[in-house]
Amino acid sequence: MIRILIVDDEKPICDLIDLNLSAAGYQCSAVQDGIQALSLIESRSFDLILLDVMLPGVDGYDIMEYIRPLGIPVIFITAKYEVKDRVKGLRLGADDYLVKPFDVVELVARVEAVLRRYHKTDSILSVEDVVVDVDGRRVTKAGRPVELTNKEFGLLVLFIRNKNVALFRESLYEQVWEGEYTGDSRTLDLHVQRLRKKLGWERRLAAVYKVGYRLEVPE
Repeated sequence: MIRILIVDDEKPICDLIDLNLSAAGYQCSAVQDGIQALSLIESRSFDLILLDVMLPGVDGYDIMEYIRPLGIPVIFITAKYEVKDRVKGLRLGADDYLVKPFDVVELVARVEAVLRRYHKTDSILSVEDVVVDVDGRRVTKAGRPVELTNKEFGLLVLFIRNKNVALFRESLYEQVWEGEYTGDSRTLDLHVQRLRKKLGWERRLAAVYKVGYRLEVPE
């Protein structure tokens, strides 16, 4: 299982990230200060570190200097939004830079993108009898192939990697269609309806009032 360290001085943010990444199938540890983070990095093995900049004890930039020789990918997550701050983080060796407040779906997508670059992401996803080969872009249900369009496939991967999490229409559209959401949900709704029918997920892919959709999977 992919192991992720979350380092942020705000516990609610740590808890939110932990909840969503754990739901996506990752094993998470979280700490709220730089000294604790260094101690964990020394004693345990991690596949990815989500790192705040402004931390008590030791700040994120100093921690990054320690991490860089270890070859562990890092995503900075911080309220420091100026270009000079982003440039500094990237020049120190961070793989990505996400500014607070952020959308949870975007965070999960960025985590997946960095892990793919390091060949650490899980390429086979499953929910009961539905199996998705992400790299091969193949889907089977009960061992039988299911033909999906590119958009349907993209939605399915997002739903499985965020199972039991309510996903906003805006986020789904922007992640799959890679364009700005204009408020017209007919295209998205049509693709979700087709996905439900093809996978027999009429009850499993639930509409969430005034939000979007959630893939409901028993824990």
